[in-house]
Amino acid sequence: MAAAGSRPKLIDEHIGRINSGTESVSVAHMRSPGEWQEPGQTPAFDDFTVVLSGLLCVEYHQGTLDVRAGQAVVARRGEWVRYSTPETEGAEYIAVCLPAFSMETVHRDAGR
Repeated sequence: MAAAGSRPKLIDEHIGRINSGTESVSVAHMRSPGEWQEPGQTPAFDDFTVVLSGLLCVEYHQGTLDVRAGQAVVARRGEWVRYSTPETEGAEYIAVCLPAFSMETVHRDAGR
């Protein structure tokens, strides 16, 4: 699956619209390089993320959360969010989206 962002990141969707035709949920293994940032988004799905290694920064209108290995974060549908991996080693994490992720429902910021 192609990824948005300032540098290429690897996405392996195990369950979801692309690999299993599942619209109710998607489960993806993500590997983002260091100093990576994607455009902000206001998705129409809940995004549950568990960080396996590294640091994932999750920016909301209210501030930024630093989510490290062994920690999790929930981004609720309709809430603006932007993800980044500012440390040089990047981050590895699992993202579960309900309903499943799609390009039509991620609603990235204009111009991205």
